Amino acid sequence: MQFLSPFEPQHFHEIRDGVRRLCEKFPGEYWRKLDADREYPTSFVDALTSAGYLSVLIPEEYGGSGLGLSAAVAILETIQAMGCNGAACHAQMYNMAIILRHGSDEQKRLYLPAIASGALRLQAFGVTEPGSGSDTTALRTTAVRDGDYFVVSGQKIWTSRAEHSDLMLLLARTSPRDQVTKKTDGLSIFIVDMNQARTAGSLTIRPIRTMMNHATTELFFDRMRIPVANLLGKEGKGFHCILSGMNAERVLIAAECVGDAKWFTRKSIAYANQRVVFDRPIGMNQGVSFPIARAHANMRAAELMVHEAARLYEAGLEHGPEANMAKMLAADVAVEAGNACIQTYGGYGFAEEYDIERKFREARLYQVAPVSTNLILSFIAEHVLKLPRSY
Repeated sequence: MQFLSPFEPQHFHEIRDGVRRLCEKFPGEYWRKLDADREYPTSFVDALTSAGYLSVLIPEEYGGSGLGLSAAVAILETIQAMGCNGAACHAQMYNMAIILRHGSDEQKRLYLPAIASGALRLQAFGVTEPGSGSDTTALRTTAVRDGDYFVVSGQKIWTSRAEHSDLMLLLARTSPRDQVTKKTDGLSIFIVDMNQARTAGSLTIRPIRTMMNHATTELFFDRMRIPVANLLGKEGKGFHCILSGMNAERVLIAAECVGDAKWFTRKSIAYANQRVVFDRPIGMNQGVSFPIARAHANMRAAELMVHEAARLYEAGLEHGPEANMAKMLAADVAVEAGNACIQTYGGYGFAEEYDIERKFREARLYQVAPVSTNLILSFIAEHVLKLPRSY
């Protein structure tokens, strides 16, 4: 059973069909081996790049497809619904949202064609630090002006795909925190040539092994020099720039979670119809069928919110509440559908060969990152419901 989205134009269904055919070449065995060896899915990412799916947001004049966020939603949701893992490459899409909205014409001409062709990979987004966590305005990595360069010193953590990226968007402090009027001021965002920095010895990347194969790392900057020309947007206004990327990120990851929920539910339905216990399919038992049905209903609700958030984003309208709610609802239903799937399969749900335990580990991440469920609830309470700030 396939769950197609009724909210999209016909050509999006063609995009989904193309992604589906590509993903069929990367079955569960491929992902299980990568998971066991903690390896990056290079061949999968290369295939997506060659097919043009990772450049879907890049304007046609720079070699991309020139489509909106909704097209990226369709691509990433389909990847997850096919049992693959879009986390290996989704940053290129939401990083692109920042460059498209805040990059100069010169920066776009310099980087976008190479990213669209696959000559350059933009998979790293350096924001979080060990001491700041979700409080982005408390970050301490500094970028000090030195002639035609900024000199960067500090540390980042949970910067995923850094080992597999040529470029990184980096948020650093260009004005001391005690010298700005608003705490969101004084932060700037830069395009970093990671290969050059590693060769110079000013960037050190250390992998962090986690419960899933997510290729995440911590970064150390030792007087790393970045040309002034690589400043993205206005100096000191980087926090406002990254909001474009963060909201796009939440919508896209919400789409992935919807895809995960569809994958889990499809697996649950198949097994509930096939598995016979006490001379009857287990799907005849309401204890089995009701959790699957509820997860499906909640998935549809989350899917609606994802499409609404993408619509508002593309229209240039206020979309922060919808992006946050879409991410929270979709992350929750991915775990809910995963739980229902494990319960349906019983002991087999924990066996590697069925891929359920791997997908569950991958899906569970999104109730924590890139923004936790609790922080989203705080945002809704304060900014949507106008309740007193809780932190």
